[in-house]
Amino acid sequence: MMKSEVALLYVLIIMSKGSAQSMKPRRSVFFSDVNLKLFKEPDFDSLSSVLVREDIGQLFIGARGKIIILSLDDITKQTQQFNWIVTSKDKAQCQTKDKSIEECDNYITLMHTLNDGRILVCGTKAFDPICAHLIFEKGKVTMEDNWENGKGKIPFDPNKNFASLVNGNTLYTAGSINFLGSVEAFQRHGRNSLMTEHISSWLKGPNMISMKFAEISKHSYNNEDDSVFLFLTEIGIENQRNDLRLSRVARVCKSDMGGLKTLQRKWTSFLKAHLDCPFGDEGSTSLVQDVFFLQDEKNVSDSIFYATFSLNPKPSSTCSQSAVCTYKLSDIQQVFRGNFMTETDSGPWVRFTGSYTSPYPRTCINDEMRAKGVRTSRDVLDSDLMFVKNHPLMEQVVTPITGKPLLVGSAAQFSRIVVDKVTSLDGQQHNVMFISNNSGWVQKAVWSDDDGGRIIEELQLFQDPQPIRFLQLSSRSGQLYSTTRTAVVQLSVRDCSRYTSCIDCLIARDPYCGWDRRTGLCAAVAGASKFSMIQNLIDGDVGICPSSHLPKQIIDIHLTLDVAQFLPCTPDTNLPISWNFSGSILEPSPRHILFSQGLILTPSFTDEGLYTCDTVEVVEGREHRKAVIQYNVKILEGEILGRVNWFQGVVVYILGSFCLLCVMLIIYMYWKHKP
Repeated sequence: MMKSEVALLYVLIIMSKGSAQSMKPRRSVFFSDVNLKLFKEPDFDSLSSVLVREDIGQLFIGARGKIIILSLDDITKQTQQFNWIVTSKDKAQCQTKDKSIEECDNYITLMHTLNDGRILVCGTKAFDPICAHLIFEKGKVTMEDNWENGKGKIPFDPNKNFASLVNGNTLYTAGSINFLGSVEAFQRHGRNSLMTEHISSWLKGPNMISMKFAEISKHSYNNEDDSVFLFLTEIGIENQRNDLRLSRVARVCKSDMGGLKTLQRKWTSFLKAHLDCPFGDEGSTSLVQDVFFLQDEKNVSDSIFYATFSLNPKPSSTCSQSAVCTYKLSDIQQVFRGNFMTETDSGPWVRFTGSYTSPYPRTCINDEMRAKGVRTSRDVLDSDLMFVKNHPLMEQVVTPITGKPLLVGSAAQFSRIVVDKVTSLDGQQHNVMFISNNSGWVQKAVWSDDDGGRIIEELQLFQDPQPIRFLQLSSRSGQLYSTTRTAVVQLSVRDCSRYTSCIDCLIARDPYCGWDRRTGLCAAVAGASKFSMIQNLIDGDVGICPSSHLPKQIIDIHLTLDVAQFLPCTPDTNLPISWNFSGSILEPSPRHILFSQGLILTPSFTDEGLYTCDTVEVVEGREHRKAVIQYNVKILEGEILGRVNWFQGVVVYILGSFCLLCVMLIIYMYWKHKP
């Protein structure tokens, strides 16, 4: 090896030792090796909304000037398309208001399924929002002719963030509501429309992230009203720094009717609290990026919010620290039942120490309140509603279930998250997280009380690094749909083909996968027979695997005495490696430099022997080793090497001459006996 090459390897070693420590995925699968389906068209861009309809097997994609409908089973099959473009007159009028020609298109930014099966779609329409309905009848989707005003439902500006959800036929939205984008509101639309007060103590420079509905009445012992939760970031009113952004969770009650006199057509149940995900440097704040709500069907209070956070909110960042934190619904409810904050005359917000006896809005209306005559928010006293108006902030902070993040990453910034409930062969349920980032990758991760969080694998879904904007999961079919601004990808979350042996299959502890003893393949456990398949998610015990007699790869290599040589070791996983020399663990020394991709060996005569590179994985205190490659090293001195090379040359010359004579003899005999 040249001296310059050895020097480069030394630099790589130093860089690898000095890099930030973070949780590594067990395996990294690059784009060329991921089994996926891709939908992309030359004029398909600015993808701005996605809707999965499992009941009709369709995937709806909202983009600039069009709605594309794809088959949910195979997104490469386009079933329909609606062009919803802006007239030249509307576009010209929009441009007179200092908007660019791109901004003055119609971006389909909202799509929701209503209770009657129709799909509500809204587009920005040259800064003049409009809504319509799609209907699925007789295997075909059509668009109704009657259009609705979309102002206040979606932002005028297609680049503005907003959050929305539909419960039944009721639409809830949170975002900017005017042409300039300077007024932000959290609203309920329809017959009993409500919105937030336009005061900074309610919302101050908010960035709306996500909205979730919790059916609390379903399991409440006192029939407490359902809740709508809004996750956002905003400038903290309780801090001395005027520019410090904090993560928030806000809550309103579903049956809120507004006040009779005070807070007319305004929320009377709006409360908010600081949402904390502690990681990063001391004093830094974490900003929520996305939220997934996994509702517990047995007890809604045990439901969990999974959220991604970042210390750097800029989408263009490629090296910012991120994390995943989880929050129990009952813990959030408890914070909203706590103490209020109040604003002092001098400005700072402090704990409210006065008396406030009304249970509303600490809890939404329940049987106890109804028994006292408070059946709706309009029955709440004006004095209580005035208190609510001036005290939207709670004192207590919402903290994660574990007190810390489940996962922390220091590579590309986490963006979207979805969670799937997976039933293993033993009947246990496991929550599998799929976390996207701003470089086009998705990580598959699980968390358990026993061994904490672990990333099973990371998958490169898009060849070019780009932010993943949407992540949708069809649990029924086991398909994950991921989108950027210009493309859609479909991936089976139950693909177990990357585990090529029983040992790989079991030790990965992928809840989706098990080893099929009949076929000799790693396959999905969903719907499989327990008698033919094995799986061990507790400790990855590979002792139950059938015996394997695969030959080990041994490479004979001759090294020159005292000349450094690089012995590469590149496993198909990201697991740490360990070197074994003639039956003993190889320790670092001046002659043996170990790092993550191989070994630099500067040999002496005592270094002859068998070198084995193993991956090392510890599961529940049990160490698993797997040989990646073996080198049978022999040492030659310079002079001996020269004599050996000379001798080899002579042998090759003699053998070559002998072969040439044989060929000439065969040709001679052929021509001699030719008729």
